[in-house]
Amino acid sequence: MTFRAGFLTFVGRPNAGKSTLTNALLGEKIAITSSKPQTTRRTIRGILTRPESQLIIVDTPGMHRPRTELGKRLNAMVREAISDVQVVCMCISADEPIGPGDRFISAEIDANPRARTVAVVTKTDKASKSKTAERLLEIEQLRDWDAVVPVSALQGSQLEDLVDVIESLMPESPKLYPDDMITEQVTGDRIAELIREASLEESWDELPHSIIVTVDEMVDREDGITEIFANLWVERDSQKGIVIGQRGARIRQIGADARREIEALLGHQVHLQLQVKVAKEWQGDAKQLGRFGF
Repeated sequence: MTFRAGFLTFVGRPNAGKSTLTNALLGEKIAITSSKPQTTRRTIRGILTRPESQLIIVDTPGMHRPRTELGKRLNAMVREAISDVQVVCMCISADEPIGPGDRFISAEIDANPRARTVAVVTKTDKASKSKTAERLLEIEQLRDWDAVVPVSALQGSQLEDLVDVIESLMPESPKLYPDDMITEQVTGDRIAELIREASLEESWDELPHSIIVTVDEMVDREDGITEIFANLWVERDSQKGIVIGQRGARIRQIGADARREIEALLGHQVHLQLQVKVAKEWQGDAKQLGRFGF
């Protein structure tokens, strides 16, 4: 039996469905999702092990025109991911026409001429058959692809076909990770992202881009409860009040939403303590970006 293994990355514009697709393929939530653009801020590796292959999925931030130093660093993450993989899967939403951003990303793929390329038409559940067909025609004209696969991550449509296509493009190789490993992310980072996801659903306008979460301490108590102490950082004092909300209502809701997700991840009860702090204009400050791991 020929075994294949290698790295692939999902790239695309913000909100193209990359993280939702990653979670659907892995059958587990390793990347947070939100209707807010630029939700993903880290390169996240997920590992899909099958009888005849092991696919390491590198989920990336959405490429965009950067307005901050953070934006520049996120784009650099995507470029690095493209340069290091065997297969590049470009995600294009079925319900949105091809635009300058898609053409820009397609050109970026050329930086790795050795990579095989797959166009993944996402969110087919949101588009009519005629719209999806229109998108497929646009995609065919964008560049020469090794394959084009329309999918719906929410409905599970053609996900197996996509995996089969990617597997066929991978080189022969032994396994690169243990069978039971599904992600390289450490638990603290996953918890921080789940808290940030909850905060995205409770905020609006430009505030989501200003929030970063750090987990300071995790303590396993004798009664089986894990105590988690975390900070939500914003850029300005005025934003602090927005996140806390009237009489603390919003921060309590963020805590309740995040706690449900964290307990599902850990498999037991947690006690979550959140504080809101200010790191002035951190998105444009190289020193603070380094402190937050960018």
